[in-house]
Amino acid sequence: MRLLLIADTHLPQRAKALPSQLLDEVSRADVVVHAGDWVDTATLDLLQARARRLIGVYGNNDGPELRARLPEVAHAELAGVRFAVVHETGPAQGRERRCAARFPECDVLVFGHSHIPWDSTADDRLRLLNPGSPTDRRRQPYCTYMTAELVQGLLAGVELHRLPRAR
Repeated sequence: MRLLLIADTHLPQRAKALPSQLLDEVSRADVVVHAGDWVDTATLDLLQARARRLIGVYGNNDGPELRARLPEVAHAELAGVRFAVVHETGPAQGRERRCAARFPECDVLVFGHSHIPWDSTADDRLRLLNPGSPTDRRRQPYCTYMTAELVQGLLAGVELHRLPRAR
């Protein structure tokens, strides 16, 4: 099972549209996971229309319309792997400990908010993944997103993808 992990799209504030490379990944993914800060409902509508399956949450920049359509935290079991999705996890320092305590039943936590890619493991069991942002690199050298594979009940092939700089 192929996963596409994105967060912090911030449309139309940070970009006018999602990058074409990212939209191509949507059609290849079995599941698209969005960890919040959509900002506009058009992006949610677009991904709901294009994705085979969409799992999403709202972020701190998402208004009442998005909050009415999305949960603050989402849980899903995909190919035997237990996922949670949330926008904010707090400061980087102590993140693994806090998230392991908050999500003891999960194997993978996908989060956003910082726009900084993150891949770590807490307590030798909980994988924490932040795909960065495909539209707002902030202090990062590139805009980013992640893909991953679920193979025989395991998360495999997690890959951070850099998007070309806008001209």
